[in-house]
Amino acid sequence: MKTLLKSYLIPAVLLVAFTTQATAQTRRTTKENTVVTKTTKRSAVNSRVPSTRVTYKTPTKKVVSVRTVPNRTVIQHRGQNYYYANNKYYTQSRGSYIVIAPKVGFRINVLPANYKRVRSNNHNYYNVDGIFYTQVNHEYEVVDPEVGTVVYELPGDYEKVIINGQTYYEYANILYEKVQINNTRAYEVVGIIEMN
Repeated sequence: MKTLLKSYLIPAVLLVAFTTQATAQTRRTTKENTVVTKTTKRSAVNSRVPSTRVTYKTPTKKVVSVRTVPNRTVIQHRGQNYYYANNKYYTQSRGSYIVIAPKVGFRINVLPANYKRVRSNNHNYYNVDGIFYTQVNHEYEVVDPEVGTVVYELPGDYEKVIINGQTYYEYANILYEKVQINNTRAYEVVGIIEMN
């Protein structure tokens, strides 16, 4: 009987002990892999920043103007005509068309093909080259994204700005801060510049 006990019972107990230890190690490893999400420093920006508090690293912004805008769509906003073509917005001045940042409330019928869906909390946005849209009926309206919205790339003509001694990125009056999400560089919306 002692031989039977030594032959079968002791190896069975050891087998159970090793299996339990291996399972515990597997669980711990799995749990550690799901912890990392976002590393960000606290921003010194309120959600709305007056333009007087913003210092651009390049003080003079290049003004882009063209003589004509082919295949343009006229957008009426607060009694004024603006023009839209190739996801750029224009205003007319002295016979030329000047590229401008879109105003919240501009609407277009069709999104450009290169849009990206961005989900932030309970909001769905469509981001096209740094401009955020939301669907309203059968149109797409330019909106300010909520603070905390994350994108993974900025348009090529973003600008660096300084607010309260910290550097941020600005495009179309939207302020971004560089963050890391799962070891990937991203940009989080930290505020909107209010133009006077």
